[in-house]
Order: sequence, then structure tokens, then C-alpha cells
Amino acid sequence: MPDDDTNTLRALQGLGHSMSSVRLKAALAVGTTPNPWFIDTLIARCAIEPEFQVREALTWALTRHPSSMTVPKIIHELRSERAQARSQALHTLSKIGDRRAWPAITRALLGDADDEVARSAWRAAVVLVPDGERSELTAVLATQLGRGGREMQLSLSRALIALGEVITPTLRTAMTDLDPRVRQHAIATERLLRNPDAGFEFAIEEAKKIVALGVTSQESDRQC
Repeated sequence: MPDDDTNTLRALQGLGHSMSSVRLKAALAVGTTPNPWFIDTLIARCAIEPEFQVREALTWALTRHPSSMTVPKIIHELRSERAQARSQALHTLSKIGDRRAWPAITRALLGDADDEVARSAWRAAVVLVPDGERSELTAVLATQLGRGGREMQLSLSRALIALGEVITPTLRTAMTDLDPRVRQHAIATERLLRNPDAGFEFAIEEAKKIVALGVTSQESDRQC
């Protein structure tokens, strides 16, 4: 067997090895020497790989291959019933950064019931969204305000803030929402947009006080 074929076979076997250190080494080797034969195996492994560090190496290896070959196959994973397959596919698309993948970032993914899938969709969306569709994306992301715990809410705030000032009118509307969690999250996000150095914990605690007092963020600022 030629040396190239032997190395390819060894790498393919390594990606499925029981030891995570061997899988990591194999993924790094594949990324160092890209080969179209690896693409399907890399994508399939992303869906089931239990170790975060190895998943990151798998994603990196995929970014080393031509996007024209990887992106269509990765997009197919977005329809998988396995949450990790969807989440990792979205993460990989955000790292590749090919805006041709934008139409695949659907409203269903942005509101996916699985938190990790939704968070990955938010991050991918702000990377891939065309400039002319930022307002529409803001409106969709705003439907997720108030969702989950602190880490989940911080992820959404970061995604919204990455879109820039275009989010301000939508946040102002959300500040009057009937749901106090939505109001609180919108206020905290708006404050972080204006003062990124404040930190999310400080912003969310301030937002809690504002909601508890029953005043708007603007009124609170005037009182200060």
C-alpha cells in the first residue's frame, strides 16, 4: 500500500479510536494535511464526539478544506435529529464564515428547543448575516429574550450586541414587554451595548432593580 494511503487509513482509524488523545492527534493530522476523503468522516465524527477539545480540532480540520466541498455537507447536518450534530454543524459554519450558508440558518434553528443548538445558531447567524438582513435577524433573536439562565442570556446578549446599533429600537420595544424576564434581559442588553465594560452580572442586577421599580431604563438613567 502506498505511504499516502497508509497514512490516510491510519488517520481514519484514529478518528474513531477509544482514547480521546489519539482522536485529537488524528484530527490535528487531518487538518494539517487536508484531504477530501476525510470530509465525510470528520462531519460524522462531529455529531458523536464526546470531548470538547476533540470537537474543536474536528471543526478546525474541516475549516482547512475547501468550503465549496464542506459547506453543503455541513448544512445537511442541520436537519439531523441529533442535537449535537446540529450544534456542531452550526459552530463549524460560523468558523468557516462562508455567507452562502446564511439561508440555512432558519428561524427554527434560532429558536431550537435544545439550548446548545440555539446558542450555536445565534453565534453563526451574526457571523453569516448579510448587512441588509441585520434588522430582520434582530427581530428573530429578540423572540428569545428572557430564555434560560445567565449563560444562555449572556450568549443572546452577545449575539445581539454583535449586530450593533441596529438592535436599539427592538430592545426599546422589548423593554415594555409584559414578561418581566424579557424586560429585564432587554434592559441588561441595552446597557451592555452602551457600556460593554460594565459586565453582564452588573447589567442584569441593575435591570432587575429597574423592573422591580416599575420604571423604564430611560427613566432610571434620568433619575441617576
